[in-house]
Amino acid sequence: MTEITNAAAAATKELIEAAGLQAGQLLVVGCSSSEIVGGKIGHDSSLEAAAAAFAGIYPVLKDRGIDLAAQCCEHLNRALIMERAAAERRGYEIVSVVPQPKAGGSFATTAWNRFSDPVAVEYIKADAGLDIGLTLIGMHLKHVAVPLRLSVDHIGEARITAARTRPKYIGGERAHYE
Repeated sequence: MTEITNAAAAATKELIEAAGLQAGQLLVVGCSSSEIVGGKIGHDSSLEAAAAAFAGIYPVLKDRGIDLAAQCCEHLNRALIMERAAAERRGYEIVSVVPQPKAGGSFATTAWNRFSDPVAVEYIKADAGLDIGLTLIGMHLKHVAVPLRLSVDHIGEARITAARTRPKYIGGERAHYE
């Protein structure tokens, strides 16, 4: 479990740096604890693996003032677990559900249990994302997602992918961009 925590922390730090995340921004994490332990997504849920990943991710974000949205599994329509203050600050509509390991997933359940005032929301537009075990976080990123290749490419047995976002380029041939 220590290896999972260390890999999750390293991936999170590298993602923050590569994406240029700042305090007040939002990171979405989708995490298959089943994939972390070498099982099949949705079939081998592990609260221990989820807790180990959360222990690597959340303190890194919290220390930097970056908000976390933990994506639930498809049984809860990929709803997201967040701190109430972060959801309210963004004007997100709060919905009524409490994730469980087999309905929401172990990572979302862990987030619910570790956050000080957790809530569930249906839709977000995150500034960056970390996908642990091919959980499909793209629906929760801002419109223009840019894939990032991290040096950490696995957490446990789960492959990871990461993305940052950028503003849309608009205009025509005369437009200039930062």
